[in-house]
Amino acid sequence: MSEMDANKGDHEDAQDELERLLIEGVSLQEEGSGRSFASLRMTRLSPSLRGQADADEGEEEDEGTAVAGDRDVQGALGLFAEAAQDMATAGVELGLGRHFACVDFCNQAAEKAVQSVSLLRFGRRSMYDHDLRALGELVDAPAEILDELATLTPFHPEAFYADTPPEEADEVISAEQASAYMQSTRRILRWARSIVLNP
Repeated sequence: MSEMDANKGDHEDAQDELERLLIEGVSLQEEGSGRSFASLRMTRLSPSLRGQADADEGEEEDEGTAVAGDRDVQGALGLFAEAAQDMATAGVELGLGRHFACVDFCNQAAEKAVQSVSLLRFGRRSMYDHDLRALGELVDAPAEILDELATLTPFHPEAFYADTPPEEADEVISAEQASAYMQSTRRILRWARSIVLNP
């Protein structure tokens, strides 16, 4: 198998894993094992992906690799992966009963997902003031995604804590509300994935 075929296979595996995380979320217990959250560990990158990440890290501002034209494909993929990780963390926080932390991670995941689209389309992150809907407009997100982004905007900590003391944050948001915000975030990530993973 050629190196190009191997890299294509790694990309497809990574795409499948991201899709699985987005659709299924993260469980606090492994099915049938009874193992708890304390036993969860971060998944290691496959050797070929780790080698690629190390090689990319070592290339300081190589214009031919980091940015192709006005697009930053590698940056977009990396930021989208961070968004998927934040989505997984939101699920863990919900399971632990930390509802505001869950929604805060949803807010962060949505921002990173939209910024990953910005990196892909413009080669840079878009400037914005924590208004996720406005950020979505900058990257031409469709109306339904703009609405989802608007529902998550109030949960940036700076804005949320202006009206709610931190010690009351988890009591203000119910588990059902946090679950609904997670669904909104999943829809945003699916939209971004369709752009970032199919450049």
